[in-house]
Amino acid sequence: MSEHYEVHLAKDVLGFSAAHFITLGHAECEPLHGHTYHVGVEIRGSLDEHHCVVDFLLLRKLMTTLLEAWDHRVLLPTESLLLRVKESKREVEVTFGERRWIFPRADCVLLPVANTTTEMLARELARGLCARLESQLGEVPGRVRVEVDEGDGQSALFTTSRQ
Repeated sequence: MSEHYEVHLAKDVLGFSAAHFITLGHAECEPLHGHTYHVGVEIRGSLDEHHCVVDFLLLRKLMTTLLEAWDHRVLLPTESLLLRVKESKREVEVTFGERRWIFPRADCVLLPVANTTTEMLARELARGLCARLESQLGEVPGRVRVEVDEGDGQSALFTTSRQ
């Protein structure tokens, strides 16, 4: 019989508010709107010398740091085939067909995604968390799962596992 351990972290501090819009098909782009997102994290792995998968305080600190960088910002995709995102020192210009938005650069987070869907946000948070865990612990746990809820129980999950 094999054993495995998982920890789950979903606290009120694991959230952020941000604006975004997504493209749907080649002709539709949602209006700019915002959500108050809630985030949960699951880590699966072996126990360390202290009999923990990961220190909850470290996990909360790493996630809080990631989320603070997105809080009260406009989330923009840099790999979209439909939106053109043009960055300068002071501003970010986004165009979709005839529509155009200009945001102060400091108010934007440019994400390496094709669309700022909840699925892609979960993936980027998981990747960021894995990089920080590896930096702090010297390795990535066996599995990292991030859930992003955009409100009213609408959520997306992303899981990454070591092969």
